[in-house]
Amino acid sequence: MGRLLNYLATGLFCCHAVYDGAVTDVTSTGTATTPTKRGRGEKSSATIYDIAKLAGVNPSTVSRALSKPGRVSAKTQKIIEDAAAELNYQVNPFARALPTGRTQTIGLIVADITNPTFFDIIRGAETTGSARDYTLVLAESAESPETEVTAARRLLSTVDGLILASPRMDDDHIRALAADKPVAVINREIQGVPCVVPDVNKGISEAVRSLAANGHEKLAYVAGPKQSWMTARRWDGVKAAAEWSKLSAVRLESSKPTVDGGRQVARDVLDSGATAVITYNDLLAIGLMQELQAGGMRVPDQISIVGFDDIFGADFTTPALTTVRSPLGECGTRAVTILLDMLQGQDAPGEAVRVETELVVRGSSGRLLV
Repeated sequence: MGRLLNYLATGLFCCHAVYDGAVTDVTSTGTATTPTKRGRGEKSSATIYDIAKLAGVNPSTVSRALSKPGRVSAKTQKIIEDAAAELNYQVNPFARALPTGRTQTIGLIVADITNPTFFDIIRGAETTGSARDYTLVLAESAESPETEVTAARRLLSTVDGLILASPRMDDDHIRALAADKPVAVINREIQGVPCVVPDVNKGISEAVRSLAANGHEKLAYVAGPKQSWMTARRWDGVKAAAEWSKLSAVRLESSKPTVDGGRQVARDVLDSGATAVITYNDLLAIGLMQELQAGGMRVPDQISIVGFDDIFGADFTTPALTTVRSPLGECGTRAVTILLDMLQGQDAPGEAVRVETELVVRGSSGRLLV
């Protein structure tokens, strides 16, 4: 992800705007100073004048070649690009935004940057954005609605559009952001805002039917954060599927959606009398399995555990984790595609874009033997 910037835009910035040959220093207040020419020996970054001198062309030719390739001959374009590379010239997106109103950047805010659930979302978003000449700017909320709102407002001042992955802020805040610039949401449905949402019902139904077929009669669902829209949808799916398969189901709360949170909920799982567990995410499932095994429980002989998302490393456990796979990379790809299409004037989808989930059976679930 070479073009990924882990960056939050704060404070003042200074950039150089290029207008067909003139280099103008501009501050974040929009005040321009007299055009300046810098020599190659100075410590400041290279300018189009440096490139023009090295390439033997006019600065205006350099400006055209770098801003809109195709406006100069292929031979001249190659000479200018080689000179720019030699001087390590970097286009400043904020400078480019001054005449066009676009920075060629999009923001992505995730709930927890350390959670592997978001890795594929980030990669899918970055790959898709890069293919369309956009750079991804990344921030996290650390599961805090207040931090998320602050980060979103800061990012919106510098990016062309924003993606919220598993947002924790309320619907009104999201709609307010969407009224300012294009916004797309992953893992949550909000009326009037384009969303990409995994359809959890298919994967959950497959998981519950598998547990019922293996002799389980009581199922526990370990929930995620209370402010998570998705944890409520998954609980609804578990209840419906359990009723259909004639299993009883109980909801248990976790302290946090992490491995440590899974360890902490182990006692509640045992006290519930459930012989099968579906957790809000894979991290909870991994922590729960580790704690139960440390206490002498045999997985899956005495208790079956099913995670959610199929994160990287879900099959590294012993036994490997059964999980409901969410197509997270596809979510990132679709969200960026929707956002960039909106920036090009296309209408947003009229309803949420849904992607299917599926059960991946591994060793942590199976027939109840005791």
